[in-house]
Amino acid sequence: MKLLPYGPRAVLAEFDSLAEVMAAAAAWRAARLTGVVDVVPAARTVLVVHDGYFDAASLVQPQPAHDAVAVGQLVTIDTAYDGEDLAAVADSVGMSADEVVQAHSAAEYTVAFCGFMPGFSYLVGLDRRLVVARRATPRTRVPAGSVAIAAEFSAVYPRESPGGWHLLGRTEQSMWDERRLPPALLPPGTRVRFRPR
Repeated sequence: MKLLPYGPRAVLAEFDSLAEVMAAAAAWRAARLTGVVDVVPAARTVLVVHDGYFDAASLVQPQPAHDAVAVGQLVTIDTAYDGEDLAAVADSVGMSADEVVQAHSAAEYTVAFCGFMPGFSYLVGLDRRLVVARRATPRTRVPAGSVAIAAEFSAVYPRESPGGWHLLGRTEQSMWDERRLPPALLPPGTRVRFRPR
């Protein structure tokens, strides 16, 4: 772990892997360290926002603890598996479309971090058979609620936007609502399952 100052009220911790990021973010949230305002994980970093009087030396190297990572609430996403890329993904991984749906919906995911846009949660736990590279040509328009995969991640697009992920299906559930607390349906640490409908 490498600690870097990030302005007067934050510290950026750099890690070698996403697993280390998830373990650190979960451990630091659970520890409720004095002076820490927020813990924001990303792919290889954790931003620790503080009140300006925080001693970064208290960020000891957390030990990976699988039970400390996926301790959040379980959210089930009802999904219609009728995405534009379902057949192409099935062909590319040597499975039938039904087998892709079964593999995607059988897994339990954990939100590793959020980014790209408000409510876009990067989910880990994807069946290794479904790991595919991003699309060679991104779409200019991906509908809101699209359930998608790319690399080792799955996600749900919270609103219409450009995107380069493979679309497996769609959901009607809202990923981001400013009237909700927290506004994101799937904050880091949340456990997620997709239920075919």
